[in-house]
Amino acid sequence: MTKDMTTGKITPLLISFTIPLVLGNLFQLMYNAVDSIIVGKFVGEDALAAVGTSNPLMTLIILFVSGLCMGAGVLISMQYGAKDYEKLELQLSSTLLGGIIFSVLISIISIIAAPALLRIMQTDESIMHIATVYLRIILMGLIFTFIYNFFANALRAMGDSKTPLYFLMISSVFNILGDLFFVVVLHWGSEGCALSTVISEALSSLLCILYIKQKIPVLCLGRRWFRFDKKAFYRTVQYGWTSAMQQATVQLGKLGIQAIVNTMGVAAMAAFAAVNRIDDFAYTPEQNIAHAMTSLLAQNEGAGRKERVREGFHCGMKIEIIYGIIVCIICFVFARPLMLLFVNDEEVVRHGVQYLHLIALMYLLPAATNGIQGYFRGIGDLKVTLWSSFINMGVRVLAAIPLVFVCKLGMAALPFAYLCGWFAMLIAEVPLLVSKLRENKA
Repeated sequence: MTKDMTTGKITPLLISFTIPLVLGNLFQLMYNAVDSIIVGKFVGEDALAAVGTSNPLMTLIILFVSGLCMGAGVLISMQYGAKDYEKLELQLSSTLLGGIIFSVLISIISIIAAPALLRIMQTDESIMHIATVYLRIILMGLIFTFIYNFFANALRAMGDSKTPLYFLMISSVFNILGDLFFVVVLHWGSEGCALSTVISEALSSLLCILYIKQKIPVLCLGRRWFRFDKKAFYRTVQYGWTSAMQQATVQLGKLGIQAIVNTMGVAAMAAFAAVNRIDDFAYTPEQNIAHAMTSLLAQNEGAGRKERVREGFHCGMKIEIIYGIIVCIICFVFARPLMLLFVNDEEVVRHGVQYLHLIALMYLLPAATNGIQGYFRGIGDLKVTLWSSFINMGVRVLAAIPLVFVCKLGMAALPFAYLCGWFAMLIAEVPLLVSKLRENKA
């Protein structure tokens, strides 16, 4: 069901909206992690390294699509909060039509360019073929990724974060079963994992469409889905492009780090693939809390409820900090058992544990930066999120180069490089945040 978040107590609203987002992304991460676990356990170290090398590039491409959906979600939240249903319908139909064309074009270009992109990332020739095939299969399902993200963001923008969760749960279970069937039974290797992921995404897209057709009248546009308004789509592109560039900047930073890791050898690459999955589980809920803040703040910004915007931000920041403390303790204490979930090789485990013991101590910083970004997205100021992310990733990669190649710190260099990036991001964001809060209070 959709929910009007311009009324009611903010703390229960934010928590009830956040929990399904967190669970949904944990399920999504789970079926991504299952790929790595099954590949690492049943296929081998080379295949795990290939999947790990492909994932940052795959995520970068997908983020251009999901960023478009996220930008549209901000506009949909504002229009839904303002009860402007005519603009809402045009926004929905124009984004869907334009997004389908865009995702198909990106998919075709990326499939053709996959080998060249992997070589730019310094991918070892011994795993190049495995990585290329895995990446191409995943990219064939990009249109399903767009359709699911579009409808999921539309539902969340209208206050319904539970329904996308249910569909992700179903597709996650289906993906795990598919992984086991294609890899363990048919012995299709990493290609089987990629195929299972694509089929699962198609299933979640289909479930979204069927649910909306039956249950959400405001999204049942019928033939009106074929209306295309240039101005509406241009607004989506403005918001979506900024959001996509912000996420792409983050992913480009990860690609830069991945390229540096690729010079350390296959053991370090396999360890980095595993810790990235663990890091995602730890870090993604912080992003989900921020996304919940975005939806709540955007609805209230659209309705002109400035006092609720401020209250929602303060509430969201408290939740971010509490979560950051909890995940810091878990990742530090259970670093070795977490690594052993993914791989058995002792050298790989040692690299991963060293990384996790350091990065766990720093999780409060991204908790703060995510909360601040949630605020700026909610009030429609996406340029701040773009530039602060650019500063974060730029400083992160620039710091990693001397720490790895001059100081010879190995995997231990990466958490310290991340620390430099997060501090730089806060230095850029906090003065703008204070200024905006004072401006809105006046």
